[in-house]
Amino acid sequence: MRKYDDAAVKELIRTVQSGSDAESSAAQKEVYEDNIGLVWSVVKRYMNKGTEADDLFQIGSIGLIKAIRNFDLNYDVCFSTYAVPMIAGEIRRHLRDEGPIKVSRSIKELGFKIKAYVEEAERKYFKEPPVSEIAEALNVEREEIIMAIEASRTPESIYAAVDESAPNPEYLIDKLTGSESEETTGYDRLLDRISLEKAMEELDEQEKTIIKLRYYSDLTQAKIAERLGISQVQVSRMEKKILIKMRQKLSAL
Repeated sequence: MRKYDDAAVKELIRTVQSGSDAESSAAQKEVYEDNIGLVWSVVKRYMNKGTEADDLFQIGSIGLIKAIRNFDLNYDVCFSTYAVPMIAGEIRRHLRDEGPIKVSRSIKELGFKIKAYVEEAERKYFKEPPVSEIAEALNVEREEIIMAIEASRTPESIYAAVDESAPNPEYLIDKLTGSESEETTGYDRLLDRISLEKAMEELDEQEKTIIKLRYYSDLTQAKIAERLGISQVQVSRMEKKILIKMRQKLSAL
């Protein structure tokens, strides 16, 4: 049974963020204990994935503490709405990093070098360099480049469209049957939507406009450029930077 309503929780969080060390510590303990049920509710969604429930709880608790410390009191949203994706993000990051496929440090470091080289090449020449060029530039065998790229590849989102050109595109999640209940699917969709909205908050007005026109109104870069009075090359460059910014924000949730 929770002791505090949302308004009281926010007052405690205000103390956490601006009170003395003793006051902050005591207030954080109160908020943590009052919202500990959120951690268990998220943990249930990630059980049977090779990690003990108690371990998931400890990891989720870190997400809850981060949510308490980082919650923006100017948000017109319940604390629990903010905390749930923070908790889930911490657990998902752990499952991703500690998954069954282990990647050596040298491969990870090579992956970072490849990423930096590709981004620089795209910035200069507006196209992705071939593997042979990357291998020559980094003085590494082509096979090692391919291995590092594959090892660092982000798993495809289950909400990615299978065929984006279709009038009514199917989503990857629609192809997956029997693995999760409708309740779990709806819950995960909610987490993704909240996380996406939080990532959008980091964008300025022009960046938000580009994303909305590109991915919600389905306009081409040329059409967006015409509407904003800038070049298509500028739109392309800005879109890449915006997506990188959003990915970084989402990965931190």
